[in-house]
Amino acid sequence: MILGIDEVGRGPWAGPLVVGAVILGGEIIDGLTDSKKLSKKKREILDKEIREKAKGFGLGWVQADEIDKKGLSESLRLATKRAVEQIKAPYHQIIIDGTVNFLSGTNKESYVTTIKKADILVPCVSAASIIAKVARDKFMSDQDRELPGYDFSSHVGYGTARHKAAISKLGATKLHRMSFSPLKDIKKTTKKIGDEAEDVAAEYLIRSGHEILNRNWKTKFCEIDIVSTKNNIIYFCEVKYRKSNQHGCGMDVITGRKVDKMKFAARLYIHNKKLTDIDLRLMAMSMTGTPPNVIECIEV
Repeated sequence: MILGIDEVGRGPWAGPLVVGAVILGGEIIDGLTDSKKLSKKKREILDKEIREKAKGFGLGWVQADEIDKKGLSESLRLATKRAVEQIKAPYHQIIIDGTVNFLSGTNKESYVTTIKKADILVPCVSAASIIAKVARDKFMSDQDRELPGYDFSSHVGYGTARHKAAISKLGATKLHRMSFSPLKDIKKTTKKIGDEAEDVAAEYLIRSGHEILNRNWKTKFCEIDIVSTKNNIIYFCEVKYRKSNQHGCGMDVITGRKVDKMKFAARLYIHNKKLTDIDLRLMAMSMTGTPPNVIECIEV
């Protein structure tokens, strides 16, 4: 009963770090090897078989904002701990791919052996590599619907020429690791442009007869770009800025899922402010250009 551990997503510019942990417990699965050596189709077939046959498996996720706060080394330790915590089956040894014991300082430390290229040599480590890779790739592909224009399903957050071009044209997203180059080099510029866009958006609303109540209203659950009032109606405005419309306008991201998030934020705002009998409306504003210009402003 050996627990194999491997990670994926150490080096990308965007997306989470994911650690896989698998106990095969003597189950034989043909074709196990380093996930990077397998085709997407083969990985997905093996992923299903691993989940069906393994005595135990877990995935530890650390998102981009956590990586920026904690650093990569601590994030690897955290993701490993989160993966191991999901394992309920007994085991007598842990094998981690590489040379670093990410469980040092924990009560699991004495169980660990580190082995270079374990994802090729040890089946349960290969399995851990595969389930982590499949889960992370699916997560990144799903982001294409919410964040179109970045082609996350193709490069899954790694530093390709296409990805760099998208960042240059569209700016960084919540998925991007702002502590990584080249993101850290554009962080200040992106924030400055974002602030300029919201300044222009607020001025646009004021010219339209709105009174600004709040800007960048945030809680740990959500945020609202601009809250304004007009004719006894409170408006909650989502501002979407893109440097160009080559990959679509900002309205492309106002999906049904996004609207649900906006509704939640509006209700939370009203609850926190203890407001009653208020007419609430959601707005979205699309902006582009340098300096930013309002392209469209609609109720959603």
